[in-house]
Amino acid sequence: MEMGNRLKKINEDNNFFYLTVALIALLISSALAEIVGQGVIDHVLQLFIIVTFVVCLASLRFDKGWSRFLITLVCLWILATLVKVVFERSEMDFVMLALTFSFFFGTFKSTAKQVLFHGKVNTNKVIGSVALFLLLGLMWAIVYLIIIEYSPQAFTGLEAITWGENFSNAAYFSFVTLTTLGYGDISPITPLAQVVVYLEAIVGVFYMAIVVSSLVSANIENRENNNG
Repeated sequence: MEMGNRLKKINEDNNFFYLTVALIALLISSALAEIVGQGVIDHVLQLFIIVTFVVCLASLRFDKGWSRFLITLVCLWILATLVKVVFERSEMDFVMLALTFSFFFGTFKSTAKQVLFHGKVNTNKVIGSVALFLLLGLMWAIVYLIIIEYSPQAFTGLEAITWGENFSNAAYFSFVTLTTLGYGDISPITPLAQVVVYLEAIVGVFYMAIVVSSLVSANIENRENNNG
């Protein structure tokens, strides 16, 4: 009941705050799940992904097309989870990763449409730009997990274990790459993995410039409209 009341309070002036908090909670939960134990990692992670689904649906419900897209993803996610649990089909791991990537990509697209290049720049939009950065890192983390599913030796420092157990490590490597820190504890070996990694680094370099320029241009356009 309390969560339902909080979701009702989400509006176009604070929606990106809730979205950003949900994404940060997802990252933290994946790390804490590893501490709890391997037997519950997948279940904890799936629970938080579902919670993130719900919060994102409430946060971005103002984009009607995205809302229908997300509801479809939720239904497919639940179906894939049931098939995996009941029939123990390992192929469902790839399906769930693909659905998760689609979720992050759709959320990124909807958020970018509301944040970048138009409208009044306010605190909510600035927080939305943070959500975009988190979504970029999460999308690449899923791509790394998909690569590992088909090429377990693609990375040094990333073991070929279930994607739920590897999610936190993949997210860590993704954000280290996105920010071009490059600690070196995890590194790509295969050509495909190397291409994906340096593409993420390129996106990370240009992201800040694009976001800053878009917010500035949107603010200038909004002032010009207000002045006449």
